[in-house]
Amino acid sequence: MATATTILLFFIVLPFQLQPLFAKADSNFIQKTCKATKFYDLCVSSLKSDPTSQNADAKGLATIMIGIGIANSTATSSYLSSQLLSGGSAATNDLVLKKVLKDCADKYGFAADSLQSSAQDLAAESFDYAYLHVTAAEDYPSACRNAFRRFPGLAYPPELARREDGLKRICDVVLGIIDNLGW
Repeated sequence: MATATTILLFFIVLPFQLQPLFAKADSNFIQKTCKATKFYDLCVSSLKSDPTSQNADAKGLATIMIGIGIANSTATSSYLSSQLLSGGSAATNDLVLKKVLKDCADKYGFAADSLQSSAQDLAAESFDYAYLHVTAAEDYPSACRNAFRRFPGLAYPPELARREDGLKRICDVVLGIIDNLGW
């Protein structure tokens, strides 16, 4: 009888003892995960703003941040496209500026595509390819900045510089999380 009670007690207590091994992304897990990134505050605030993060593992947290990066790069591509269409000022009528804005809109679209590929790679647990695609997404804004540099008369818009920095920081956070997935 004592052995049966001990075994029963063992199976009742065991799940509670193993729970930390299979922990989901409670607040402490998010903080611990974000400590491995370059931008801790961005990581924590971004993940805590998404209610699904509370039930995510590390791969899920990376996927959430990828989604934030996709939203950022898509919004920037749309912003640049709207600058092309506005045409209200003499500057937007400049053919060179229009070409550069179109090129930049395309680059941010490519960044979104690369991030989408990285999400698929994460789902397939192809962490090296996920890392590669996030790195590519992080580099596309630099190609946009370089497009402006090719034309000395064009100033790089401060709004675009702010958006570039934001996407690069988001990508850095994703790379930090992927680094710790144990691949």
